[in-house]
Amino acid sequence: MLSNFCFSYYYFQLSSDNAEHDEIDFEFLGNRTGQPYILQTNVFTGGKGNREQRIFLWFDPTKEFHSYSVLWNIFFVDDVPIRVFKNCKDLGVRFPFNQPMKIYSSLWNADDWATRGGLEKTDWSKAPFVASYRGFHVDGCEESVNARFCATQGKRWWDQREFQDLDGLQYRRMSWVRQKYTIYNYCTDRSRYATMPPECKRDRDV
Repeated sequence: MLSNFCFSYYYFQLSSDNAEHDEIDFEFLGNRTGQPYILQTNVFTGGKGNREQRIFLWFDPTKEFHSYSVLWNIFFVDDVPIRVFKNCKDLGVRFPFNQPMKIYSSLWNADDWATRGGLEKTDWSKAPFVASYRGFHVDGCEESVNARFCATQGKRWWDQREFQDLDGLQYRRMSWVRQKYTIYNYCTDRSRYATMPPECKRDRDV
């Protein structure tokens, strides 16, 4: 990540291809030299997003490689859970469950919003901009674009009971991130949501 380049870096995005698409995002928001790096996550279900959460990272992501991963509804940074989005279909909240998804990863010029509301602009004299990856790994089921469910549903390692929720240590680590590094959480933004979205309490995210 280069200095003075204000972009939204879609490091990892899962997305389906239709009007009511599902999407799971990791996004690095660019910044000026010396300012903290911001990692934003977002979840779209049934075409509805606006579920942003932003954290300062507790390290400089430009110095060495780090791990950024999604275990379907749990976001991790270096094995530290930073977000959970639980299945709340019984509360009327759709869940990214029954649509095939593709993986996208790219650099995206978003200097109209991504850094300080668009006050900082991309310094194109620093181009070309390069993102580097190491240890990229995908573990999932492969299905056609018309499939509604994986044929192996319930049989893979991620379907097993021990992966259905965080354990006590993981919840304490996520609480540490919430208390020390979270700078924005849609769950607590009353200017956007007069009442707390129903999934937030179940996610133990406030």
